[in-house]
Amino acid sequence: MRRALTGTRIRERRLLLGLTQADCARRAGVSPAYLNLIEHNRRPVGPELLERLAATLGVETGLLAEGAEGALLQALTEAAASVEPTAAPPETARIEEFVSRFPGWAALLAERQGRVQSLTRRIETLSERMAQDPFLSASLHEVLSAITAIRSSSAILAEESDLDPEWRARFHRNIYADSIRLTEVSTALAAWLDQAHAPEAGLAAPQEEVEAWLASRGWELPGPGGGADDPAPDLASGAAQELAGRLIARHLSDLRLLPDAALAPVHAATGDPFEVATRLGLPPALVLRRLALLPSSPAETGTPAFPEGAAAVACDASGTLTFRRPCAGFALPRFGAACALWPLYEALSQPFTPVSTLLRTAARGSGGLFRAYAWAERAYPAGLAAPPVTEAWMLLLPLRAAPDTARAVGSSCRVCAETACPARREPSIVAA
Repeated sequence: MRRALTGTRIRERRLLLGLTQADCARRAGVSPAYLNLIEHNRRPVGPELLERLAATLGVETGLLAEGAEGALLQALTEAAASVEPTAAPPETARIEEFVSRFPGWAALLAERQGRVQSLTRRIETLSERMAQDPFLSASLHEVLSAITAIRSSSAILAEESDLDPEWRARFHRNIYADSIRLTEVSTALAAWLDQAHAPEAGLAAPQEEVEAWLASRGWELPGPGGGADDPAPDLASGAAQELAGRLIARHLSDLRLLPDAALAPVHAATGDPFEVATRLGLPPALVLRRLALLPSSPAETGTPAFPEGAAAVACDASGTLTFRRPCAGFALPRFGAACALWPLYEALSQPFTPVSTLLRTAARGSGGLFRAYAWAERAYPAGLAAPPVTEAWMLLLPLRAAPDTARAVGSSCRVCAETACPARREPSIVAA
C-alpha cells in the first residue's frame, strides 16, 4: 500500500518546492503527460526513474517509495539488528504493528537509533584521528619536549644556589622561550581537538581537502574546456590544487575514451561494471574510475548518476588509500590502514583479475550490505626496467537483501565491531 502512493508523495514534494509539472518532468527526463500519470498513481515508477525524480526533488529515494513510515520501519529494523546476540531478540515480524499502535514510541526509538549511529561514527572518526593523525603525534611530542626542557632548566635553578648570574639569566631566557613554545603548540592542539568532531574540519592532508571540495560540488568535475587554466580555484593549498588538477586531467582523458552517451545505456542495462567493460571492450579500471566519479545529481539529462548509497575507493601498491568516496553504510578510514579483508586488497594481490563479492559491514546498527567490484592494474610508466606502478579500484553498490554468505568487513581494526576476525591486527574499542 505504501508503494502504491509513491506518485502522491512525488506530487506533494513537487508542489512543496513550487515546481511545475512540466519543469519537474524536464529535469527528470520524462514527458509531462507521463509524470501526470505517475503522480495520480496510474503508472508504476521504475528504480532508475525514481532515483532521477528523487534527485530532482532533493529528497531520498526511500522517502518517495516508502514515505516517512517506511523510513521509520527501516530505522527500527536497524535498531533490532544492533541488539547483542545474548539479549532477547526483538519481534521484527511485528514492527509494522508496533508502529501503527504506538507511533510516538516508534518515532522516539527511531530518533534514538539515529543518534546512536551518529555518535558511533563520531567515536570511530575521533578514535582513528587520535591513533593515526600525524599532527596529533607531532603536537604531543612537541608538548612533552617543551615540558621536559622547562623542567630541566627549573631543576638547575632550584638546585644550584651559587649559579653564575650570566648562566642564571640564560636559564631564565630558556624557560621563557620554552614556555612560549609550549603555549603555541598547546593552543594549536586545543584548536585541533575542537575541530576534530566535524568531518569537514581539521583537514590534515591535501587529499582530504580535495575530497571535501568534490563533495561540496556533488562530485561533479569540470568538463572539457571548463577552467583549463585553473581547474580548481576553490582549493586553498597549492598541493590540493595540484592533486585536483591531476584528477581532473585523468577524468577528462577517461571521458574522451568513455563518454556519457556510451556509458549511460550500457550502465542502465547492467549494474555490473565488469559487464559494462566487456560489452564496450574497455579496461575495467577505466569503467570503475568513470563510475566512481559520476556526479551525485547530474545537471544534464542523459548523464548517468552515481548510485545512491554506493561508495568507491582506490589505493596504490602500498595499500594507501588514494581516493575515497564514502557512503553512510561504509566508512572509509582517513588515516592508517584499512580492513585487510577488503576486496580492494584482494585485487591488489592479483592484478588483472576481477574480484566480485558480497560484503557486510561490521558495524552496530549502522552497517550495510554491498556488492563489491574490485580490479587492479600494473603499469610501467618509466619503462620495463623500472619498478612497476600498481593501482586498485573498488566500487560498492548497495543491496536490499541480507545474504548469509556476505563477507564481514570493517573500516579498520581499531573501530571494527566484528568479534571473530582472522585478519585482526589490534583489539577494537567498539567490539566490546
